[in-house]
Amino acid sequence: MEAESRVPGPPPLSGSPAGSEGGAAAPRPSAPGAARAPPPPAAPEELAFDDDEEDLEVFSKDTSLTEANSFSPLIPTSPSSMINQYKFEDEPELRDLLISVDDPESHITAIETFVTYRVVTKTSRGEFDSSEYEVRRRYQDFLWLKSRLEEAHPTLIIPPLPEKFIMKGMVERFSDEFIETRRKALHKFLNRIAEHPTLTFNEDFKIFLTAQAWELSSHKKQGPGLFSRMGQTVRAVASSVRGVGVKNRPHMFTDINDYMETFNQKINLIDRISQRIYKEERGYYCEMKEYGPIHTLWCASEEDLVDSLKGVASCIDKCCKATENRMAGLSENLLPVLHEYVLYSEILTGVLKRRDQIQAELDSKVDALSNKKAEKDLDPCLNQCTGWTCKGAKLRLRWKRNSGIS
Repeated sequence: MEAESRVPGPPPLSGSPAGSEGGAAAPRPSAPGAARAPPPPAAPEELAFDDDEEDLEVFSKDTSLTEANSFSPLIPTSPSSMINQYKFEDEPELRDLLISVDDPESHITAIETFVTYRVVTKTSRGEFDSSEYEVRRRYQDFLWLKSRLEEAHPTLIIPPLPEKFIMKGMVERFSDEFIETRRKALHKFLNRIAEHPTLTFNEDFKIFLTAQAWELSSHKKQGPGLFSRMGQTVRAVASSVRGVGVKNRPHMFTDINDYMETFNQKINLIDRISQRIYKEERGYYCEMKEYGPIHTLWCASEEDLVDSLKGVASCIDKCCKATENRMAGLSENLLPVLHEYVLYSEILTGVLKRRDQIQAELDSKVDALSNKKAEKDLDPCLNQCTGWTCKGAKLRLRWKRNSGIS
């Protein structure tokens, strides 16, 4: 019969009405006398389970929270909340080392004035003795870490550090703006190392994150001595001088070297032009900021020009706001990115020079080895010739004695 051959349809869509075509929520009345097909068992439970899975799938695809900016004002930026935010965004099972740099403090002594930063580390790695560390580091410590990473991994690109002093003349040293800019750069530096597949397991990096100030100072003294560092510097300078004439440099590295020279020149030129534009915009903004109040005060002495002077003052105020917004866009979006390209181009140029140094040392050792091998191959021939000469001289001397020739 028709009712017996009818198969229950698929579950209805979430937006379809209960009585629509293809839906199985409302059973149709069968004809009188027709046998009713037994309802499928556990159908409501199966539908409820599918709905839950659909809700979970929709929730997992919602990326509005994970795409939020790390500096969004809606998200708190305290160290603990920052670490939680990293865990939420970057999946904690994939990140086992979380670092934050914050809380700068100025220290004034009789010899120098410097700033220290708090470095908070949370980790789940087995090589660490604890799961959380908190130390204070100054900029010199970051420089030491970078130099040690370059010594241990000469052919890897080490992330850049901010400049030691005034950054291109834009801000003054020890100002709040300079310290905050440096703090962000140091935070980015450590997290880039932590995300690197090789640098993150460096022993000096681990000591930097975990050792106290006196322990780090003691570890620094165990490094190479002054004469060893001078020897390394001399070899680096010598290799850079003869780096142009590296004999066995592959063509790939030659092309990269040529490309980096051109790129370095152009990116430095763009960076200088951008810095000049920013300085001119800043001077223009400061001048306009003084002209606005002057026109407002002028209205008190010129009754016939009140409306005109107020209009000029309003126009100057709008220009000031527009210039300030443009300057903020330059300083936040363009200038840091360009400057980071400049730093990375310098680092890559240094990596290529160290690669040429290694290539030059390899070439010299290969030449020395080939010369020794050639000398070793000549030794048997010389010994054989020498033996023949000695034997011939003895036979000649014996013949003279037997013949009675003096």
